[in-house]
Amino acid sequence: MSLISPACRDALQHWLEGLVALSGRSTNTQAAYRSDVNDFLSFMTLHHSERQGLAALARITVSDMRAWMADQRGSGVGARSLARKLSAVKSFYRWLAEREGFEPTAVLSTRAPKFTKKLPRPVDEDAARALIETVELQSTNDWVSARDVAVVTLLYGCGLRISEALSLTGADAPLPKSLRIVGKGNKERIVPVLPAAQAALDRYLVLCPHPLDKTKPLFRGVRGGALNPRAIQAAMAKARQQLGLPATATPHALRHSFATHLLSAGGDLRAIQELLGHASLSTTQTYTAVDTARLMEVYDRTHPKA
Repeated sequence: MSLISPACRDALQHWLEGLVALSGRSTNTQAAYRSDVNDFLSFMTLHHSERQGLAALARITVSDMRAWMADQRGSGVGARSLARKLSAVKSFYRWLAEREGFEPTAVLSTRAPKFTKKLPRPVDEDAARALIETVELQSTNDWVSARDVAVVTLLYGCGLRISEALSLTGADAPLPKSLRIVGKGNKERIVPVLPAAQAALDRYLVLCPHPLDKTKPLFRGVRGGALNPRAIQAAMAKARQQLGLPATATPHALRHSFATHLLSAGGDLRAIQELLGHASLSTTQTYTAVDTARLMEVYDRTHPKA
């Protein structure tokens, strides 16, 4: 038997549907939010020894929230994960309180645990170029090699997420001087396309055995279907092993590298925010910390010691 009452289950579903409709949340985000809130509601059922209906949820106290937080930490949930879970619960409660007309202060006033944010892990410019060159060597099939090079060149040259690169269709070819990209939350942005990316895609299109179709994915798998991102991740993994690069040298690290290298070259933070499609400038500002950290590493290695 479900630990969650039918009324709570229906409310959770309606909230999630609203998130998708209003914010364009991805399927993965929706699944994570469902799991986080579901776990919270299940805990409250066990904590109070009865299934929590909507009226009971309105009576949750600060003490109840502390008990949930303690249970999560005792179960090995890290500070970062617990902060994410609490964020989901608060979002659900804001919606539920407005819908049901109760005061959600006990939930909304709960403080998230402090944690140190992980900085993006870009690769330096030489390593980025070496990765693209080495990715080309991971397949004995010329068109597959050209495909993989075209994808990683887009990641590094345009700052795309791998999902964004693989969402391109035949209608986007040949690549124009700028691309309209629909990113997270259905947020649109315009990104310039470097000649190197255009050339890489042109070579792929010449060699690709599958006919170009404006309604189908631009990047194809060996059998002609949509390219699975795992194929690019695998090619990158082999390339970084050959180059002796750390496990953080992933396809997404090329997006981080795009931003960090632009910043190092004097790029404007607001412009980089727009190119990356970040909703908040604070997200883009993490790259300033990366740039400063790299500068201090160089300083420590080269500055004459007293």
